[in-house]
Amino acid sequence: MTNITADQIKTLRETTGAGMLDCRKALTENAGNMDNAIDWLRKKGLSAAAKKSGRIAAEGLVAIAVEGTKGAIIELNSETDFVARNEQFQQLAGSIAELAVRHSIGDVEELKNSKTGHGKTIAEEVTGAVATIGENINLRRAAILGVTHGIVASYVHNAVAPGMGKIGILVGVESNGDLNKVEAFGRQIAMHIAAARPEALSVADVDAARLDRERAVYREQAQASGKPPEVIEKMVEGRIRKYYEEVVLLEQMFVIDGKTKISAAVANAAKDIGAPVKITGFIAYRLGEGIEKAQSDFAAEVKAAAANA
Repeated sequence: MTNITADQIKTLRETTGAGMLDCRKALTENAGNMDNAIDWLRKKGLSAAAKKSGRIAAEGLVAIAVEGTKGAIIELNSETDFVARNEQFQQLAGSIAELAVRHSIGDVEELKNSKTGHGKTIAEEVTGAVATIGENINLRRAAILGVTHGIVASYVHNAVAPGMGKIGILVGVESNGDLNKVEAFGRQIAMHIAAARPEALSVADVDAARLDRERAVYREQAQASGKPPEVIEKMVEGRIRKYYEEVVLLEQMFVIDGKTKISAAVANAAKDIGAPVKITGFIAYRLGEGIEKAQSDFAAEVKAAAANA
């Protein structure tokens, strides 16, 4: 029998909003597998969560740099938010993003081994900052986005310094039209992405495994209605269309006006700009996404400190 821990139950409760006993049963029925337990709760109608979102626990900054038709985005982590407000830390984050866009480097290891204007590698600069600031610092991820003709628009939500904050967005917009208008439209799309959290650009880009998983959950829920198979399939497809409207950028309702689909907003922008407009891609970084900070037991820490005194 799989041993289910209190931490697993706590995590599942926070993710789904289900009761403690239901969470324990879900984990037990699924041998401790968290994703399967979430699906089990959803199929039983015991979870209001449509998807699992990792708790954001890491600190630091997301930094963006745009140069011509390309943009770079990086995430530099620290242990505390206090350090993220440190000017030296902010300068380091900014210089890494600028180096990334200048040399079109979206690979973290390659970026760490790249040399700055001071002749040191990024890894050496980070090590130096750790020694000076006194906290562990880690370059977690980086990415590059470019277009052939047009702009890469950017948006940082609640920026703490130019191009830096906890949420950073890059959007590629292809167009031969007025670049000022293209830029303005791209920024609106970037702001929308920050608010609406799309997972894919188009229906064709939706992860196939994720779609199969959603379809399986919807089908089991529909089968509980006792309706004929052909009706169940229509119910499932209706839920899939709704799912697309939630996670696909071009299918989402534009938060700027609350009534136009993004696909229609793109068509309207093309009329205003006087040239075809196409969103080619986007990158969204949310600080600490997918990282969980280790939960410390204060009493155990005090006991350990006393034992080592």
